[in-house]
Amino acid sequence: MAKEDNSISYRIYFVAFAIFLFAMLIVFKLTNIQWGHGEYYRKLAKEHDVKRDIVPANRGNIYSSDGSLLAVSVPIYIVRFDALAPTQKVFDKNINALSDSLGILFGKPSNFFETKLRLARRNNNRFLLLAKDIGYSQYARLKSFPILKLGNFGGGRMDSIREVRKHPIGEIAQRTVGYIGIDKNGKKNGVGLEGAFGKYLNGKDGSILKQKIAQGQYKPIRDDNEVEPTDGYDIVSTLDVYIQDIAHHALLQSLQNNKAEHGCVIVMETKTGHIKAIANLGRTEQDTVYKERLNYAIREKGEPGSTFKLVDMIALLDDNKVDTSKVYDRKGGLITYFGRDVVDSHREGEQRISLAKGFEISSNTVLVQAVYENYKNNPKQFVDRINSMGLNKPLGLCLKGEGIPMIPQPGTSKWNGLSLPWMAFGYGVEVTPMQTLTLYNAIANNGEMVKPQFVSEIKEKNKTIKKFEKEVINPKICSEGTIKKLKAVMENVVKRGTAKKIFSKDFSMAGKTGTAQGNYGINGGADKHYISSFVGFFPVKEPKYTCIVVVHKPNTASGSYYGSDVAAPVFKRIAQKIFTDSPSTNEVKNLNKKVREQENKFNAYSTMSLNEKNIVPNVKGMPAMDAVSLLENMGLKVKLKGNIVGKIKSQSISSGKPLVKNSLIELVVI
Repeated sequence: MAKEDNSISYRIYFVAFAIFLFAMLIVFKLTNIQWGHGEYYRKLAKEHDVKRDIVPANRGNIYSSDGSLLAVSVPIYIVRFDALAPTQKVFDKNINALSDSLGILFGKPSNFFETKLRLARRNNNRFLLLAKDIGYSQYARLKSFPILKLGNFGGGRMDSIREVRKHPIGEIAQRTVGYIGIDKNGKKNGVGLEGAFGKYLNGKDGSILKQKIAQGQYKPIRDDNEVEPTDGYDIVSTLDVYIQDIAHHALLQSLQNNKAEHGCVIVMETKTGHIKAIANLGRTEQDTVYKERLNYAIREKGEPGSTFKLVDMIALLDDNKVDTSKVYDRKGGLITYFGRDVVDSHREGEQRISLAKGFEISSNTVLVQAVYENYKNNPKQFVDRINSMGLNKPLGLCLKGEGIPMIPQPGTSKWNGLSLPWMAFGYGVEVTPMQTLTLYNAIANNGEMVKPQFVSEIKEKNKTIKKFEKEVINPKICSEGTIKKLKAVMENVVKRGTAKKIFSKDFSMAGKTGTAQGNYGINGGADKHYISSFVGFFPVKEPKYTCIVVVHKPNTASGSYYGSDVAAPVFKRIAQKIFTDSPSTNEVKNLNKKVREQENKFNAYSTMSLNEKNIVPNVKGMPAMDAVSLLENMGLKVKLKGNIVGKIKSQSISSGKPLVKNSLIELVVI
């Protein structure tokens, strides 16, 4: 019996010791967790229950030089419905009214939504999509509907918002204004002004802590670590909507009439280098539909053809090789160099003509003879003249993708016997339309070559953050005497030369036609096509604008593929429409006054947002997006009626009345 009692006692001691040992292990583990790994587990718990959300900054707007919106961020809403959130009583009482409201808003039968809502509740659907990518005005109406107006917990309404970039003027200048895309690595990759000036437009995102609560929802935690977002700056571009619209539609008409593949137009303000319009249109799968896809104007380099003959004239005259009166024999419009023919497009007609006349009628034989005879013993002198004008290097534009010009240099592998004569009529060299335009603009600007500019300033409301002044590439590309002669011969190109079809007695124009062949050396010339161009300035005496038109692959069936037939009429149409209603005055419409209008828009917006904090401002006549931004920043709830890109016609709360936070104000847009 004693042995049995001792055996029980031993077992009790053993169990007690095991329990004690287990308890000690627990204490050791708790102590180790608390002091050894406490920080790690506290951090882990916080990561599960607390998260830091990004508060995105508002992206800045892009404006034209006259204050019109070219790009603006617009809020887009997505609304979902937790069908189990409302009580049964609330759901049954309001289901019909909610269905009716949704039907009216989205133009569908009421029973469509009633069936959808009841099925969602029966299937325990807590994430039913009600509306996707709707604007603010629709969202404001939707959140006032029965059940949904009770919010997240009582009504089951779950809202999310994202911003989309809108272009109020449509596809015009779309490639230059640009967009933000995603590259193959998943990173943001912007093109156009959106990409080039992203560091100003983006702003700086803020952040806020949120704590997890019931049903997987998070509520904000206001603490010292909260970071307010900083909105992006606005960009004021040099583009003018009036001129841009003219250029776009003039180019489009030519592309359609000539069944061309693609083309571009650039209009530059002569003295400043400001790009007032830039259109890039390419044919889509539908033959008559053209869209902005690539920025041909700044990236597409190629052999320019006869527009490059201006380089010949600058070199010959400024190097005192010959004068414009020097006479050459066209030799039947055909001469041969190193076994290769140089041919005039029209071989008939007068054979002995001056250098000036050769330029006016775009004689290849005359210009090639003039260049080859005077530079064959020292081709480096000719090429150095080209280099001195900056045509051998990019312009350094703010936009990505500028084409790199190619000018053969003597002594390199790209130089051979044909290089000099071929360069004389625009072959064997490669430049972009923008680089050609910049050269011609220098002649129009009395020899001063200025860099093309797309942005005039960066603004924060009415405050200028940065102003972009005129940049001079070359203060004088040639002498005054040469410039005077060149302006005269380019005017004669329009008066009596290859572009005489566009001559107008009402306003003066000067320029040069170009008709280049592409792919002429591929498959024995079977893939040959034409590139038609015209570049010039207007008016002649005091040029205000310089413009280039380039059209690729016009239809050759009619025989009208020359620069004089395809590109020059586009130039005239643009010049003519920019002129005043009384073109006989020979003055171009003064667009500078629009800058003051743009300043007034900025100043009015800023003044109201800064000073009228306690009263309702007058937003009549203001662009709808500006009005919404202003009023919402002042604490009002805004409901829009009409097109979001229009202007405010009326407001439901009169201006001057005391401002009550969270009040609803309705704006009628025209």
